[in-house]
Amino acid sequence: MSRIGKHPVPVPAGVDVKVDGQQVTAKGKLGQLSMTLIDDITAALEDGKVVVKPANDSKRARVMWATSRTLINNMVTGVSQGYTINLEINGVGYRASVQGKELVMQLGFSHDVKYPIPEGITIKCDKPTAISVSGYDKHKVGQVAAEIRGWKKPEPYKGKGIKYETETVLRKEGKKK
Repeated sequence: MSRIGKHPVPVPAGVDVKVDGQQVTAKGKLGQLSMTLIDDITAALEDGKVVVKPANDSKRARVMWATSRTLINNMVTGVSQGYTINLEINGVGYRASVQGKELVMQLGFSHDVKYPIPEGITIKCDKPTAISVSGYDKHKVGQVAAEIRGWKKPEPYKGKGIKYETETVLRKEGKKK
């Protein structure tokens, strides 16, 4: 059984957390996030910490206990520190740049790939082969990074494509004579 739900979520200075019934709202310097808890979970603000507990002893309550605690922790961390995912581009002629509110990538297609940057997300290209996706909503940052990576996933023979900074591409051996 997971024991993550037993730990209270610490609320750092500069973050305002409100618990109103099943609605939990976190407001910080980077933005504001809110979520609605399911009926089987209760949350309370005690001594500057958010305590999440199952409302009853059902299986669904036990399953969602740690999940709800983790989602609240992600909200609090997001509005105070934010999240960043770094992507790397490998391949001859492959590059990316931010032009206005669009990420423009040259990925070996006959045309440039233009990706509109969603609201609440900032994308930086310090080098033409490095993309940094950051924001305060962990789900949205991960989704945007996955969509950018989806344009040209890394292939196993030459390693060309867009990959996460922490990802390792398993390389395959080419044809033999």
